[in-house]
Amino acid sequence: MPPPAVGRPARRPGRGGNFRQLPARRACPAPSRAVRRGRSDTEALLTARQLWVVELIPPPGAGVHRASGNRRRGPRRRRLRDRASVDADVVRRTRAARPAAWRARLAAKLAAAGAPEEHLAPLRAARGTGGGELPGQRAAVPDRHIAPGELLELPGRRLHAVWTPGHTPGHVCLHLEEAHPGRAPGAGFGRLFSGDHLLPGISPHIGVYEGPGEAPTDPLGDYLASLERVARLAPAEVLPAHQHAFTDAAGRARALLDHHEARLGGLVRLLAEPLTLWQLTVAMEWNRPWERIPYASRNIAVAEAEAHLRRLMTLGRAEAVPGSDPVTYRAV
Repeated sequence: MPPPAVGRPARRPGRGGNFRQLPARRACPAPSRAVRRGRSDTEALLTARQLWVVELIPPPGAGVHRASGNRRRGPRRRRLRDRASVDADVVRRTRAARPAAWRARLAAKLAAAGAPEEHLAPLRAARGTGGGELPGQRAAVPDRHIAPGELLELPGRRLHAVWTPGHTPGHVCLHLEEAHPGRAPGAGFGRLFSGDHLLPGISPHIGVYEGPGEAPTDPLGDYLASLERVARLAPAEVLPAHQHAFTDAAGRARALLDHHEARLGGLVRLLAEPLTLWQLTVAMEWNRPWERIPYASRNIAVAEAEAHLRRLMTLGRAEAVPGSDPVTYRAV
């Protein structure tokens, strides 16, 4: 997606509400059209004539699973807000990265995961030539922020921001709190712009996004907690960034929770014998045989496997084998 042109200066839609305005290429009078234009790292919010791209930040003092925060102002709140704008930090880091250094770091991470030389060789060759532009280097950087639970002031509408980290650490859903015109009473309340968090037939990618020197996180744990949060909203309809609109958000959330629990159980069985992260990734079940997965998608698969492995280690169900090099892991 090419970098969007800058539109007219954004009007701040409400106290604490922060948006970057991007001009839509054509009028999009229906919310479902707006969400279909969305991206994994930003969510679309449609007004009558404008398309807004927003990034949600975690609240002050929030732990990895909390979505409520205080409203204190001042330097401390600003410092916390700056540390919390994690998706924007990822975008800035990617935009600023030198391709050769980025590929060198990726090659080092994959080597530490136990990747074979034939997989590392293309990265090392590209590093030597400098390579081309990196994926994501033209992504737009959000220049304003909104807080979790913020009520966005739109004329005649109630739209709440719901922090749903997991697919990305700063992912946001938007809950339109009004009676659905096409749903019977009791069939749920409002509509949810779910981005990549809740999709009708796909389990979204859960990866890792820390920069150099940053402490490891538990992105799958964040995602599972976010699914529970969205299920409690019980919207009448979900408008995702991929596929099609659907109902029964709670049922879909439960299916995804069950899917990941089964996947974690499968990993525990695989780790009956010590495996490197690469060996674990190859042994996992994917949507196609490993030999048919493209090169770049294999790197994404390693990140997904690492997210699941971190969840097992957080739960005390797996551990690193002391002294192993490259590091191997085993079930506990």
